[in-house]
Amino acid sequence: MAAPDFNDLTLDSYTFPQSRLRRRITAPERTPLVLIACGSFSPITFLHLRMFEMAADYARFNTQFEVVGAYLSCVGDAYKKTGLVKAAHRINMCSLAVQQSSWISVDPWEALHEEYLETAKVLDHFNYELNEVMGGVDVGGGQKKKCRIALLAGADLIQTMSTPGVWAERDIDYILRNFGAFIVERTGTDIDEALSQLQSWKDNIWVIQQLVQNDISSTKVRLFLRRDMSIRYLVPEPVVQYIEENGLFDEDGAASTTSNDGKDGDGKGKGRLKAGESKGVSAVDGLDGAPGSSSGNPMG
Repeated sequence: MAAPDFNDLTLDSYTFPQSRLRRRITAPERTPLVLIACGSFSPITFLHLRMFEMAADYARFNTQFEVVGAYLSCVGDAYKKTGLVKAAHRINMCSLAVQQSSWISVDPWEALHEEYLETAKVLDHFNYELNEVMGGVDVGGGQKKKCRIALLAGADLIQTMSTPGVWAERDIDYILRNFGAFIVERTGTDIDEALSQLQSWKDNIWVIQQLVQNDISSTKVRLFLRRDMSIRYLVPEPVVQYIEENGLFDEDGAASTTSNDGKDGDGKGKGRLKAGESKGVSAVDGLDGAPGSSSGNPMG
């Protein structure tokens, strides 16, 4: 599988990815917007990718923003979570997933840190690179305008933000006041109730309705793999092949991406569920938004 290999990348050799960032805005009266999706992406799914397209459409039709770029930021290995494969694999899978995109990039900066980084620090990093180092984007006449950095996440993020004790209020205030969030609605999530607890920041929260309901989640993809069921058309084909070639998401080191009728032959399937067995996957596990201590992790 021809994918960028981040196994040998370090913070010392890191450079901020800019090749897919549009450096000049087409409508000078608009504010340039860069969308940031933070999460586990273990593995990345088509819903993760669709969220960017939904947010771009929403921004174009309903706001004064103009999207000039977007980034996937994988959480590092210090984030202890069930089903989390090594960051190098997750970064490689994300890179494969967006290899044909003209505007979505993968930034490995967060994943390169040995320590866990809060979402606020990750957003600060993007603000620094885009607005301090680069000075924003061109608007014509030799002028530049700073980019608006915004978090992109599923509705479960807002639900955790409105739940007492999950996030520190100072972190919620910092993220929503300085950056804001584009939130994609999710089946099974009462977003109105969650938003009612976040009225102080309502002007910086943009809720995007899913016109075509999509319940794909990383959790469900991993469950399919443990059951030896096909995950094709749930994740991009290059990611399917990468999972299979690297034996990811299976306790015995093997991964299958095609169904074999639930039979565990050739020593495969140790610890797997067979097709048809129940494992109680929640209908709202969605983007695997598993919040960390007072910081949160918007996507899985």
